[in-house]
Formats: sequence, structure tokens, C-alpha cells
Amino acid sequence: MLLEFWQNFTHNLFKPLLLFFYFGFLLALAKVPFEFPNAVYQGLTMYLLLAIGWHGGEELAGIDLSQIGGILGFVIVGFLLNFLIGMLAYVLLKYLTKMRDIDRATVAGYYGSDSAGTFATCMGVLATVGMAFDAYMPVMLAIMEIPGCLVALFLVARLRHRGLDASGNMPHESGYTVPAGSVPATAAAQAGDPAGGLAVGRNPERPDVVATSNGRLINRELVREVFLNPGICLLLGGIAIGFISGLQGSKVTGVDDPVFVTAFQGVLCLFLLEMGLTAARKLRDLKAAGRGFILFGLLAPNVFAALGMFVAHTYSQLTGVHFQLGTYVLFAVLCAAASYIAVPAIQRLAIPEASPSLPLAASLGLTFAYNVTIGIPLYIEFARLITAQ
Repeated sequence: MLLEFWQNFTHNLFKPLLLFFYFGFLLALAKVPFEFPNAVYQGLTMYLLLAIGWHGGEELAGIDLSQIGGILGFVIVGFLLNFLIGMLAYVLLKYLTKMRDIDRATVAGYYGSDSAGTFATCMGVLATVGMAFDAYMPVMLAIMEIPGCLVALFLVARLRHRGLDASGNMPHESGYTVPAGSVPATAAAQAGDPAGGLAVGRNPERPDVVATSNGRLINRELVREVFLNPGICLLLGGIAIGFISGLQGSKVTGVDDPVFVTAFQGVLCLFLLEMGLTAARKLRDLKAAGRGFILFGLLAPNVFAALGMFVAHTYSQLTGVHFQLGTYVLFAVLCAAASYIAVPAIQRLAIPEASPSLPLAASLGLTFAYNVTIGIPLYIEFARLITAQ
């Protein structure tokens, strides 16, 4: 059994899709003067989101209405699980690193979300090995992207209540300065405020972002960014278009669709070439982060993927809902991946005090690179083991 596991793992490790990622990684390490045009990268990302949504929407059109209850329950489980994963990431970072609290909060938000690029890569690998997955998984991709944004906002709101200064430092961290016009956290506590200074709820440099006493951030623009960010809109739009098209039958859709089916693998190869370049360049930002942070970036996907598979298998056993083998792999990827699109946009808008490089160094330089090289082949074999298929 171990020999078969190793043979399957190594076979999946060198799929052409993943070789493009390795190629991009090596180009950057060799310092080859090659730059991927940003407009092309954005176009590839838009295409992949629409293509994933289109394909998922077509498949959704053929789902029996009797299955809706089980699917909806699994979607809710996925949302709650990614929120829990974000909080677990925050705790793990506390023990593994010496990062500032605000940086731990933003990194936790990245890991409480998911990655469309990792999801697309996993879909491509599953297609090459002929492994089926359930049609609603692109919907899971959209839903499970949101919890990480909420985790980051919730944790940072708590930090602001406890005295976060304009530079993102807490009272117990070096370089802390008391925000102008506010009561220091220690003084507030001595004055009888058990929360340590709830009056500190506004960032002096960002007066439009307000933290309320219940730990939430109130901001219309922020709410729009969380729930109506371009990535989610493109994905949901693709699902809707594919669903409506699928209802009209084969006269509109087809297995050999030249745009959203045939071209998918080629576009994904180019996308992975760019991601290999980016991942290698992000490794430079890890030098100052410490070994604990690097350990987290490599440990987290394994822990969260295993948790995802366990939860999916348990849900299937308790409810009787049958999952395709590829569904376990995709769900593990959704739990194991870290955002590099949605949450960075939220961070730029609402958490300007946090480091913009550390979270991306972990999510792209470590976790994305691990998932699309070792992780996906490993998750495929583990899914076969737990389901005995």
C-alpha cells in the first residue's frame, strides 16, 4: 500500500501543469530578466474565475432538487470551518512567531480565506487524473473566501479597542505611542475599564474606519469590499451564466466548448508560470520573519487540509450525503489555501497599519508553492485512503 501511495504521489507531482510552476520558480531563482505583464496576469485571473464559475454553473443546472438540503448544509459547514481555521491560525502564530499582534491578525485572515489559483490548479490536476468532483464546489470557493475577511476585521477591531496605535503597535510592543486624544490602555484599566480602554476605537490615520464597542467595524465601503469584491463577483457571475446556459441544454453548452473548457488548461499553465515567478520572489520577504513563521507557512496547509478532510468525511457519515472523491481533495485545498486577492484588498482598505509583505510572503512564497507542488498530490492520496477508493 505504501509503495502504491508513493508511486501515485510521485506520478501526480510531475504533471505538466505543475511543471510550469516549477519552471517559473526556477526562472526567478536564476534571475532571468523575464517579467510577466501585469495586464496579462489580470486577464488570466479573470478568465480562470469566469471559467470555474461557468463550468460549475453548467453542472449545477443538472442537480436534483432533493440534494439541495445536503449541499446547503455543507456550504454552511465550509463557511464556519474557514472562520475557525482563521482563528486557529492566529493562535498558532502566537506560539510559533514573535510577530506583532496586528500582523498575526492579518496573516490569520489570509489563512481563513481560500485561493482561486490553488483551486483552479487542483481542478486542472483532477482533470488530468480523471477524478470527478461535485458540481457545487465553485460555490464553495466563493463562500469560503469570505470568512478570512471577517476574521481579520474582527481581530483588528479587538486590537483597536485595546489600544492599537497609528503604527500598528500594541501597548506591550516596542515603539508604541499613545494615540492622540485617547486614554492609554493601562490608564483606562486603572480607571475601572475592564476592557483596557474601549474608547480607543478609531485609527487617527483612517478616521473613516470605526471600531464599535461590540468588536465590529462599521464602514459601508468595507462591507462592499468583503461581499462585492471583483473576484467573488466574477466567480458568481460565471456560475449564474453557466447555470442559465446549462438549463437550455446541449444546444447552448457542450463538452468541447472552445473558450471555457478547451482553453482552460492552457491558460492555467500560463497562470502557474506567473505564480512560480511571484512565489520565488516573495521568498526574499521571509528572511526577516524568522524560522517560526516559515514553519507555520509549511505546517498550516497540512493541518488545515487534514482538518477539512476529516470534517467533510464526518459530515458525509452523519448526513448520508455522498461526495465524489475529487470533492474531498478540493475541500481540503479550500481549507489549506491562503488568500492573495480578496484579503489583501481588505487589508489595504481597512488595516493600513499591518505589514503588506509578510502575509503575501507566507501565502504565495510558502503555502501556495507548497499546495500546488506537494500538497495537491498528497491530498489526492489521503482522500483515497480515508474513503478507501
